[in-house]
Amino acid sequence: MSRRPKSHGAKRDRTVSVRERAYLHIQQQIANGQLAAGSGISELLLAKELGSSRTPIREAMNQLAAEGLLEQSQGGGMVVAHLTREDIIELYELREALESYAVGKAASLPLRPADKDRLQYMVDAILALKEELQASGAAELNAEQMERLIACDLGFHALLMSMIQNSRIQKIINDTRLLIRIFAIHPRGHNAELLESIRQYHQQILDAVAKQDPQSAMRWLSEHIQASQRERLNEFDLRRREDSLRKNMPVFFDLHPKMSSLV
Repeated sequence: MSRRPKSHGAKRDRTVSVRERAYLHIQQQIANGQLAAGSGISELLLAKELGSSRTPIREAMNQLAAEGLLEQSQGGGMVVAHLTREDIIELYELREALESYAVGKAASLPLRPADKDRLQYMVDAILALKEELQASGAAELNAEQMERLIACDLGFHALLMSMIQNSRIQKIINDTRLLIRIFAIHPRGHNAELLESIRQYHQQILDAVAKQDPQSAMRWLSEHIQASQRERLNEFDLRRREDSLRKNMPVFFDLHPKMSSLV
């Protein structure tokens, strides 16, 4: 009996699997801060970590570069990308255009009671965080509370976007939000006033979607994203100013370590 030639399908599937694992591995390291902007990526080390050849690693890196997470270094390798102020503005403009369209389309459809309940729960969770902050006497949310806030915010927007059932738009929006979250300045702890502002925007968006009022939903969502853009650009400008002072006046910061929080 002659043996049947081995199929190349299994080998191809393994290659795809390694590429996907490499893609998610690098993305996760960037998202959790293990790989900061400007950090180099080693194909050889990743291949050893994942027990694979360098080809699927290179393919994963090229995909991440196409999505803006990595960029070519002057030496020819790949490094974690830097975002400029202009990049942040462009990403927010893209997010506003796509999310406004999506929420308008979502608001033209009847809102399922289960989805309304989930959205309301995430709105109320922000109010609970505000009350928790006020009860603690602290001025801003701590790191753990910020993680909960980010989860509520991401969940609210993601659920709204999922209602239009357009996977291409959802992927672009998710990739855009990821780039903003990772590469723009990490937000400082939010105070009670900012939490209330976010809660009100989310409530107004939800109310408009529930009433099937596309114009109001689009208006409130645009205002919400524009407010977030202003906040992020202010953080970017403050950090750039601080970095400049550190570079030109390092002794000043050594003598006054608390200045970094005041600049």
